[in-house]
Amino acid sequence: MSTPQKYRRIFDLMFKAYGPQHWWPGDSPFEIMVGAVLTQNTSWSNVEKAVVHLKGNGALDPQAIIDTHHKRLASWLRPVGYFNVKAKRLKSFCQWYLEAGQFNRLARLDTDELRKALLSVNGVGPETADDILLYAFERPVFVIDAYTRRLFSRLGYIGGDEGYEALRVSFEKKLQKQPDLVQLFNEYHSLIVWHAKYFCKTRPVCEGCCLRKHCTLVS
Repeated sequence: MSTPQKYRRIFDLMFKAYGPQHWWPGDSPFEIMVGAVLTQNTSWSNVEKAVVHLKGNGALDPQAIIDTHHKRLASWLRPVGYFNVKAKRLKSFCQWYLEAGQFNRLARLDTDELRKALLSVNGVGPETADDILLYAFERPVFVIDAYTRRLFSRLGYIGGDEGYEALRVSFEKKLQKQPDLVQLFNEYHSLIVWHAKYFCKTRPVCEGCCLRKHCTLVS
């Protein structure tokens, strides 16, 4: 069983190697939410292109997105792939967002209640909901994604086939005694993403990896 100290050590090593990540990019909580919906199964660079299209057409607004014809919205979202599906999901999210009272009203909900509400939206799964909770609403929720599973499986801390909720709760418990959990979870997740993109790839690049000494692949 890996200890809380080990989880903190991995964070410290990555933070020392890469520094603060200033994640999640976005000029407003709503823009962060849109990015979270669009980033499913695509790269962030593609999401940025789609967001530029929305901004350029004056449509980075929930009502504007709802009012935009499906085909036009889908054309703006083409860079993210599955653009027809994502256009439908984004419209569903925006409809829910307006009906729920938008950011100020939603921010009054406790974290569990807000998470349940997010998960009720068509196309919003646990990872997307937790991205929104952590980065838009600044709640202490640890995001579990494929990068997290890959990295911590290779470190030998997890089996890798655990359910999403089991892993999320486990990470949060391991780190719950650390100060400023929102900031820690924000930096930790963004560092994992950076590390997995450049070192802990599907085919790992072990040379120069700051976690090399702790990895089961090279031990």
